[in-house]
Amino acid sequence: MLTPEVSIASSLRFGALDVAAASRLGAGPRLREENQDNLLLIDSGGRAVWLQNQQPQRRQLARWRQGHARLAVLDGMGGHGHGREAAEAVVAGLLAIPPMDSAAELARRLDSLHAELQRHFAQLAGPGPRPGTTLTMLELPEGADPILYHVGDSRLYEITRERVAPLTADHVPATAFAMGGLLGEQEWWQQVHGEHRPQVSQAFILGNAFANPAQLNDPLFELTPLNLPSWLCALPDRRALHLRPDASYLLATDGLWSCSDPYGWVGQWPQLLGGRLDAAGMLATLLRAYESHPPAFFYPDNVTAILLRTPGAGAREETVLPGA
Repeated sequence: MLTPEVSIASSLRFGALDVAAASRLGAGPRLREENQDNLLLIDSGGRAVWLQNQQPQRRQLARWRQGHARLAVLDGMGGHGHGREAAEAVVAGLLAIPPMDSAAELARRLDSLHAELQRHFAQLAGPGPRPGTTLTMLELPEGADPILYHVGDSRLYEITRERVAPLTADHVPATAFAMGGLLGEQEWWQQVHGEHRPQVSQAFILGNAFANPAQLNDPLFELTPLNLPSWLCALPDRRALHLRPDASYLLATDGLWSCSDPYGWVGQWPQLLGGRLDAAGMLATLLRAYESHPPAFFYPDNVTAILLRTPGAGAREETVLPGA
């Protein structure tokens, strides 16, 4: 069983960013049989860390561009079989992709990887359901804004002393209904961020049910300002992302908020993390609070998280809570 790996990124360097990472089976007595999550960290010197057979692996990447970095979390879909293997296969593909400098360039490479792995798992799984995995990642070119790429229902959060805000839109049925005009803003926020609904409308390798909800289509379906409702159009899947100097950022799989009161739990994060000076301390604090809840509070699920702390993130500022 994996123990908390808060120090998994301790030997890595990300320039001015302070980074910590962890992956675990879950919390409490009701644990999954295996950790089907994964993560990838490639630091600015080309040193990589990921999971293989649920254990951390390390490698120095040859010919990696100095100063460039990459971070990703993945949640293998165990209900479809081969969930852990699907996440591992995507990580292997990410390790082979060279540094990317634009969202369009990154999307082309990942669309190609998605199609390649569909063919691979079609042969492996035979006539059974295709496996899938979420993929939420940040490409970190030196001297430029990070590039976000998002598929599934893992999330990127921005956390300041005053508030926490999601920077991704979950690929779930509620989002499909909202895109079709069948669900309003408040209803969407309640279903996606206020309730536990473990269903996805799109996953890497699996395909998408956005183009046609009646069937699973092979390609990935990009959510953009052109197809999202106005109140979600600031959260497209693939975009350059400016990191605020007064904020921390959390990439995580949905086990971290799969609980009976997601609003209440996530709403505690600014207070929990507000006094911490480094990413490792913040992540350790968050995971201790996660473990301290009663066993019935969290649903059994794997938890993987990468926390980034920007320079000056301890500065005080005033803002308002998001309109969720």
